[in-house]
Amino acid sequence: MRDLRDRVICIVGASSGIGRATALACAQAGMNVAVAARRIDLLESLAREIESHGRVALPVACDVQFDADVSALIERCLEHFGRLDAVLANSGYGHQGCVVDLTDESLRRIFEVNFFGTVRVAREAVRAFRASGRGHLMITSSCLSRFTLPYFGAYSATKAAQTQVARSLRLELQREGIDVSVIHPITTMTEFHDASADVSGIRRRGVPRHAPRLFVQPPERVARAIVRCLRRPRAEVWTSHITRLVAGAMVAFPRFHDFCLRKELALQAAYLDVESISGKAEVAAEGAAG
Repeated sequence: MRDLRDRVICIVGASSGIGRATALACAQAGMNVAVAARRIDLLESLAREIESHGRVALPVACDVQFDADVSALIERCLEHFGRLDAVLANSGYGHQGCVVDLTDESLRRIFEVNFFGTVRVAREAVRAFRASGRGHLMITSSCLSRFTLPYFGAYSATKAAQTQVARSLRLELQREGIDVSVIHPITTMTEFHDASADVSGIRRRGVPRHAPRLFVQPPERVARAIVRCLRRPRAEVWTSHITRLVAGAMVAFPRFHDFCLRKELALQAAYLDVESISGKAEVAAEGAAG
């Protein structure tokens, strides 16, 4: 068990949802926190909450689509705190629709934010960790990195890419004293779903009605799991053991995957109003969720 008091974590994608909840949970655990995202007003409000717990906070405007932003973020963390113990790459957004109906621009954008944005954060974080000889890189992926839902093909592809990179990095960096963990949330009650609806051109808002309550969680549940992983690093963090078992079965038995999701196909098509959403991906949203 690692003592987290006075350690420093940088959370990228901290303005809402899982990132915001994790920043507060880390502060309550005694950590000092750098919070980064595009919406600086929300970060400044979050920083004040962190400081109310007696910890030091650093809000930094950052867009993971730009190398310079990510590089400057890590530099500011080191300058402000004098150390960097952990980084959570949490920026991302969702898009729903049949992959072949999406434009090249929309597909490139979701990979640019979700995948390449994660790689940018990882690259700069590892550079800092190598200089100090220690560190913990955490990547927010999704349970949909293991299986996919109908019309979530593009999103699931980015999450699968994140997961495979994290697994590879864990083996490649462990001899350098650097831990790597990947987080697999299930459906989480955040603004992620509204942002995904906006991107996808969907009229409905809120957590999808067809999502069973058993597989819906508050962001604080994910935050607590992340703090536990910071204390005792492990390769993967799942917030639903049932989902983990089902995901494994779906990977092992593709026909089981199709059987489980046959009804989901009709529900998703009705929820999305498929004919009205093809190719509508214009806005990137922060905060990943399952």
